[in-house]
Amino acid sequence: MAAEEAAVRAQADTVRRLKQDKADPDEIAKEVTKLLEMKAQLGADAGKHKFVLKTPKGTRDFGPKEMAIREKAFRAIVSCFKRHGAEVIDTPVFELKETLTGKYGEDSKLIYDLKDQGGELLSLRYDLTVPFARYLAMNKITNIKRYHIAKVYRRDNPAMTRGRYREFYQCDFDIAGQFDPMIPDAECLKIVHEILSDLQLGDFVIKVNDRRILDGMFAVCGVPDSKFRTICSSVDKLDKMPWEEVRSEMVGEKGLSPEAADRIGEYVQLHGGLDLIERLLQDPKLSQNKLAKEGLGDMKLLFEYLTLFGITGKISFDLSLARGLDYYTGVIFEAVLLQQDNEHGEEPVGVGSVAGGGRYDGLVGMFDPKGRKVPCVGVSIGIERIFSILEQRLEASEEKVRTTETQVLVASAQKKLLEERLKLISELWDAGIKAEMLYKKNPKLLNQLQYCEDTGIPLVAIVGEQELKDGVVKLRIVATREEVNVRRESLVEEIRIRTSQC
Repeated sequence: MAAEEAAVRAQADTVRRLKQDKADPDEIAKEVTKLLEMKAQLGADAGKHKFVLKTPKGTRDFGPKEMAIREKAFRAIVSCFKRHGAEVIDTPVFELKETLTGKYGEDSKLIYDLKDQGGELLSLRYDLTVPFARYLAMNKITNIKRYHIAKVYRRDNPAMTRGRYREFYQCDFDIAGQFDPMIPDAECLKIVHEILSDLQLGDFVIKVNDRRILDGMFAVCGVPDSKFRTICSSVDKLDKMPWEEVRSEMVGEKGLSPEAADRIGEYVQLHGGLDLIERLLQDPKLSQNKLAKEGLGDMKLLFEYLTLFGITGKISFDLSLARGLDYYTGVIFEAVLLQQDNEHGEEPVGVGSVAGGGRYDGLVGMFDPKGRKVPCVGVSIGIERIFSILEQRLEASEEKVRTTETQVLVASAQKKLLEERLKLISELWDAGIKAEMLYKKNPKLLNQLQYCEDTGIPLVAIVGEQELKDGVVKLRIVATREEVNVRRESLVEEIRIRTSQC
């Protein structure tokens, strides 16, 4: 590379000298052309050496196999959202920076800011909830049940194997509007239960708590008002860190008194169901706090509705659940997958959060010029972690994944039948049948059948000279190798019947 750069410099000197000497213009032009060619070659060579083929940190490509898994999961989730009567919306991938500022607590540092491109300070969206609140306020909507599936961006430390990326999908379902307490909240928990059961991810628990119970608990434990949010974010780490470390952070880093931290410790290690709620309603300290009492009353009502839905077996009232986002105002919840350790008969251990959400009654009012509030409750499915689990499971099972939905391959048994294959496949496409053919004039029948075996196509429609004379198509069932003659006019219906059974 150094020799080539030296040659370019020498050629540039030659051009300069010729210009200074006022040499013949044609000669100068010839040497300039030579210089430009040398520079272009040097640039191309430099590009070859410096160009790195990789995706940016915290992102990845998804091939056909991965996309087949993702699409199947998306279908299950969308089907559930639609079953519950949700409409779909979409919002821009970036928002005004001021829209996102101050909504995420300590996580605000993870927001991606964009370079000013035309007078507006912009940031990539961090989640789908804040854009939804902005959408409601901007359009003066006070009542909607919506879902939104789209990519969000976080300047986080990625952990790719656990489904933690910088660019990832969120699947959100939210109910906005003034309704009787806990009915929409209970439906959100039912939706989480339905989706996790449908995806067959294994055993799970949905932890629930209430921001009012947390704030009431902090107050009775002696936490100053100014430290509520920062202590809340410490408590939120209890699923990843032992209590001793969380206590140390509260006292050592955040300046909380050891006595207050110990009082918090007595509460945040409690979890249970209706019995725990009843016990806390009788707690001499908590029952005297207005916020905590309200939260516990609503939690009791929530559990009554969840009992009617028949899902309390998977629900745990857990006082350690905090969820660090600043905008939550009431019920909060998080679904965690469990890994059963059968060898030692220990309790199931969590292997990561796969859904979360809660009530955020004040967020829309932050955007409304008159501060009008629209009560909201919603859930976000942690789809990337779910994908990681499904992918790992599939790798372990070595099960073959179909990456297309092709129902039938149009094949020929003899040569010179390309035109007939094209006519037949066109008829099938026009009838809405998913069909393929090999892009060769005269493919061997064995190659065509092998293609079906390799890609999982269940049927082969074979055209041959005899079949054309008889007005039939030979339909071959790939799995059993059975062949039947079907009249051309009945072929579409026959393919539909046979593929509906697959």
